[in-house]
Amino acid sequence: MSKAFILINCELGSEEQIISELKTFSDIKKVQGTFGAYDIIAEISSESIEKIRETITGKIRKIGKIRSTLTLTKIEGQGL
Repeated sequence: MSKAFILINCELGSEEQIISELKTFSDIKKVQGTFGAYDIIAEISSESIEKIRETITGKIRKIGKIRSTLTLTKIEGQGL
């Protein structure tokens, strides 16, 4: 199982709408708003890193009002 964290910047005031939409994706395990450089963090888990990449590029980045994303992938074998 592969895991990644997606940091998301979005348009002001669109956080709740984007969080709600992210929660509909089956491979998104957790999502919440944040303060700081990024507006939202989402945890994604899937059978492969390729499936994660497909979800990020094919679904998440196509959500309206998302300005940018940064993906952090988990290092396999470490207790993160």
